[in-house]
Amino acid sequence: MVYNFNIVGLFILFEGVEGSGKSTQARALRRRLSGSGFPVLLVKEPGGTAVGDKVGRLLKHGLEIGIYSLTELLLFNASRAQLVAEVIRPALDQNYIVISDRYTESTLAYQGYGRGLDLETIETINNIATGGLRPDLIVLLDMEVKGGLRRKGRAAARDRFEREDIAFHQRVRQGYLEMANAYPERWLLIDAAQPGKKMGELIWERVQQSLPALTDARQNSYNSHG
Repeated sequence: MVYNFNIVGLFILFEGVEGSGKSTQARALRRRLSGSGFPVLLVKEPGGTAVGDKVGRLLKHGLEIGIYSLTELLLFNASRAQLVAEVIRPALDQNYIVISDRYTESTLAYQGYGRGLDLETIETINNIATGGLRPDLIVLLDMEVKGGLRRKGRAAARDRFEREDIAFHQRVRQGYLEMANAYPERWLLIDAAQPGKKMGELIWERVQQSLPALTDARQNSYNSHG
């Protein structure tokens, strides 16, 4: 089915532990939405802007530099603030569907549950960086952390976070599950151990539920200006 109408912006987030397949599924959803006639944009954190790309390289691959947890939190949000202002908000304002590969929930999971920083402090800094912009739908691809890390390949190729011990990644996973269970209306929890095609169908089924609402919103906006 091809949809031939304009929509108001929709913000979809993909989250998950290392190796869960979120990037693959985010790309698959972008292709499916684009093929159905929707204007769609895929972004990935940290990065997506000139500032963000440089910050991302430092955070993930600057292994020779020690970074305190609070510094890490602030750097991620500096990159995020630039991405929201420069890319995400303008795209939503132009009625795009924006798909993000990681966002504020990653910071809560990794720097909060993983590193042990105060969750309320993280929420405050996240809100400052994003201006309170929240996803409409969060897709969590959940799997056992050892299996996810095996998918990522050799330890020598791993970035700063993939090199953390298993206990760190287990805390991250637990954080994701706690967030998803607290707000089930906004989170779609997917078992990432199942075949990719099956995951894609489950995600598409859930995303389609938002499309009529987008049509209604667009029609209501048209009527109010008519």
